[in-house]
Amino acid sequence: MAEFKFPTEVVDLPSKGYFYVDGHPLSTGKVEIKYMTAKEEDILTSQNLIKQGTVIDVLLQSLIVDKTININDLLIGDKNAIMVAARILGYGKDYEFEYDGKEHTVDLSKLEPRNIDFSKFEKGVNEFSFKLPSSERIITYKLLTGNDEKKIETEVQALQKISKERSAELTTRLKHMLISVDGNSDRAFVSNFVDNEFLSRDSLAFRTNFSKITPDIDMTANVIDSSGKETEVTIPVTVRFFWPTA
Repeated sequence: MAEFKFPTEVVDLPSKGYFYVDGHPLSTGKVEIKYMTAKEEDILTSQNLIKQGTVIDVLLQSLIVDKTININDLLIGDKNAIMVAARILGYGKDYEFEYDGKEHTVDLSKLEPRNIDFSKFEKGVNEFSFKLPSSERIITYKLLTGNDEKKIETEVQALQKISKERSAELTTRLKHMLISVDGNSDRAFVSNFVDNEFLSRDSLAFRTNFSKITPDIDMTANVIDSSGKETEVTIPVTVRFFWPTA
């Protein structure tokens, strides 16, 4: 009997592999994934993985054909693209979600990557420079990976146990984004800058710039709200994303 070969599809990464070092398997800008099977549905229903918040990572790692690729090395936008592709291959392109008390359906296959001008950047380098408009200080920063997101989540949870009165998510995220301030890459210096010297108008300008250059899937859709007006919304990724009948 001939050995069964799982059908696969190649996912084009929003980053085009541009910000991974040369020679890294992700630098090709493509990732091959297999179709979901009952094995992956076991992953999706694992209460331990759901409780740990790792169910999507374990699922995607199982689907990636090249086992030298670590899901945590992926830029967040590239990981999102693989997640959308996995959902389409597993359960189809139509995704139903609720907004403003109404059910809406979006065709996931029509989602497009953000329009990024890669000619402005050096291939193989995940480091960028930005001059803050108000303070005129120069910061360098990086795009975040799955590893960064895990560290941010762990630190935020630890800080919330210490102080439940305020969220430290924004400052924690900024500390992981920034590489240096005015050429100083000392982590204590960068941390102090974020906590005490990062003007809110500069922070907003930086985050706006960061969003513009971050490769990702455009997870927005136009829907008709309860008043009959068309509005653009961010597509929510709920339990129904991988369990359409949930």
